[in-house]
Amino acid sequence: MIYGTHTPAGKLFDIILLIVILYSIIVVMLESVPRFDIRYHKFLDISEWIVTVLFTIEYILRIICIKKPSKYIFSFFGVVDFLSTIPKYLSFFVVGSQYITAFRALRLLRVFRILKLVRFVGESNNLLRALRASRAKIFIFVFFVLIVSVLLGTVMYLVEGPEHGFNSIPHSIYWTIVTLTTVGYGDISPETGFGQFLATLIMIIGYGIIAVPTGIVSAEYTRSTKKQNVESDGRSCSDCGCEIQRDDAKFCRKCGHNLED
Repeated sequence: MIYGTHTPAGKLFDIILLIVILYSIIVVMLESVPRFDIRYHKFLDISEWIVTVLFTIEYILRIICIKKPSKYIFSFFGVVDFLSTIPKYLSFFVVGSQYITAFRALRLLRVFRILKLVRFVGESNNLLRALRASRAKIFIFVFFVLIVSVLLGTVMYLVEGPEHGFNSIPHSIYWTIVTLTTVGYGDISPETGFGQFLATLIMIIGYGIIAVPTGIVSAEYTRSTKKQNVESDGRSCSDCGCEIQRDDAKFCRKCGHNLED
């Protein structure tokens, strides 16, 4: 029930756990707001202690009911569970350490097990392969953008100058990057006609620059997906994403899901 989500009881246990985790995160966030903490300090503190005790019991039960406790203790979730449980106890010795309980947000990763979103792992692997395959192109593109930013920033420094807020070349490069990425903080802006004309060109170039990395990764992703489809028979389990090796298979060899559903 504690480790599995294939039974109704196991799924219910994890859903309740997620609700408690969300509640504890909200409590920690409210504690950091002075007006809420002053008004509801006692309630928030008691709530946090109740949640901490529940998580402590859960952590101990996970250790007790597994054959190899070290397998859980030193696993990713084991470390996260430990780090999200001890801060309230540490608050006796270190002031403010209870806010480390924000680590509990990581425990929400269990939702992937509950909702069986593992089926999307295959797609995430394709995306990672596409990013790795396109990293050289993206590096060259980013290097090109930096060169353009340095050139345009230098030109803007010469055109506008310190009297219009462009105090130095690095400051002008900063403005160019902010404009090129279409962020536009507005802390400095060109005031001369030629400077505003250059700014307009930089803004237009920025829209094109945003699209380039997307196109590079998309092309590699499509190529990776096509290659994977050629290497396999194209069938995979809709429940766990496992590749189906036999054409006449009716059930998934990994999770037992009915492939004909």
